[in-house]
Amino acid sequence: HQHFIKRKDKTGLDFLEDLSSNYENALLLSGFGKFHLLLLTICGLIYLNTAVGVTILSFVLPSATCDFQMTSEDKGWLSATPMLGMLIGSYFWGCLADTKGRRIVLVATLIADGVCGLLSSIAPYYLLFLLIRFFNGFNVAGTMGIVFPYLGEFQPTKYREKILCWMELFWTFGIIILPGIAWGIIPRSINWRSGIFFYHSWNLFVAMCAVPSLILGLWLLAFPESPKFLLEHGESDKALEILVHIFVKNTGQKPEEYACKSLRGPIRSGRSVRSLRLHNPNELKELLSEIWSQTKTLYKKPHLRNNSITCGIQFCLTTSYYTLMVWFPELFQRFDEFEKQYPDVSASVCGVSSIVVSNSTVIPCDQNIDEKVFFHTIIIGLACIPTSFWLPLCVHRLGIKFFLVFSLTAAGFVTIGLYFVRNSLENLILSCIFEALTSLSISTVYCVMVDLFPTNLRVMAAAMSMTFGRGGALLGNLIFGFLIDFNCIIPIIIFSAMLFVSGFLCWLLPNTGSEALD
Repeated sequence: HQHFIKRKDKTGLDFLEDLSSNYENALLLSGFGKFHLLLLTICGLIYLNTAVGVTILSFVLPSATCDFQMTSEDKGWLSATPMLGMLIGSYFWGCLADTKGRRIVLVATLIADGVCGLLSSIAPYYLLFLLIRFFNGFNVAGTMGIVFPYLGEFQPTKYREKILCWMELFWTFGIIILPGIAWGIIPRSINWRSGIFFYHSWNLFVAMCAVPSLILGLWLLAFPESPKFLLEHGESDKALEILVHIFVKNTGQKPEEYACKSLRGPIRSGRSVRSLRLHNPNELKELLSEIWSQTKTLYKKPHLRNNSITCGIQFCLTTSYYTLMVWFPELFQRFDEFEKQYPDVSASVCGVSSIVVSNSTVIPCDQNIDEKVFFHTIIIGLACIPTSFWLPLCVHRLGIKFFLVFSLTAAGFVTIGLYFVRNSLENLILSCIFEALTSLSISTVYCVMVDLFPTNLRVMAAAMSMTFGRGGALLGNLIFGFLIDFNCIIPIIIFSAMLFVSGFLCWLLPNTGSEALD
């Protein structure tokens, strides 16, 4: 029942290649078409949704200041708490995804994120809102760490890197759509209060942003598990069924016309960890033992070097990116307040913040964000579109490592430039360049990691690096929240230095994109 095709070897002689024993060739036989475009669509929308989930608090910070009586330190804790959830959730969900399956964990994290988002929209207390947003971050971390490996394991080698690079465009759309939603909802006059409960336009904004997670989680149930993951866990028959399904979707032909009749997976001793039940103490112990074994593998050769480098890149890059991205609308708001008080007067970001805060004897209770803030944030998203197209269209010519080193080094210089801006226009221009370069790097690192690690370690390695990254984001938001009013030159120096370090670490990465997935 095996299928053979005739090829020529290096000497020009004909030989027969057994397609049924090779996953890459079996994947090629399933074609490339409708199924892969649908999969890219839903994975892209999931990534778009994570962009919304990660940066949503950038509009909640100025909007909810009065309701929760937040100081700059309180805002720092609020922006940092979801990062703490991501720090813990990254490794938890990564372990489950590498042992129980990609799709089921993606579905669970999306639905849980949607439910937590709806609950946070009606939280009447600052600490309760803080707690629920922690769980939002916990779930978003799982989604971000799994969606790239899930998408990549369906792609043939010659398409994989380019397909994964297109995901950056969806992140850009998320950055554009979020302020659009905020602009359409937050300025509306919604003011309901009864006892301790209140509901304003920003509460509705938070609820609306939670709904897509629920929809995407349910839609993902219509898609199959990664056949590469199933094959790795000894379920070759199920993997073959999925490849047949992909073949039918892509070609419109009948299932029996699929040339590959069997798949040869790795030889495994004992039962697959996928069959272990979490509610059985003995089987849970066996599952935890397997997870610990895989974790230790990441810190041994040949994976130690790549794992250490990617963890370092994520820590340095994420510290800078997520901190500044969350605080940009707040900085725009402060520039707007300053320019209203002191028209035609120039001042740096640090000068504006110290003056605005020193002139405020009480916490401001104006819940209206100036429309310029929404407009400027949309412009930041639009500025990312050229680089979002540049990456997938040129990745094979320039190499993915070039994009990483160039964008991170340039972003480091842009971050230094933030200290020298003297008005809101200069601040906007540098913010646009910063976002375009760093968001490109975030997506590209995920693309690289799909190639760097084998199937059984892929998501766990991504989760490990994300844990370091979210730890950095947590630290960065706390630093920024405490120092923005009094000595903001310190975080600017720290963040720019981290971007330079991450650019150097990217230079140490091996070249990727030319080999089949392990």
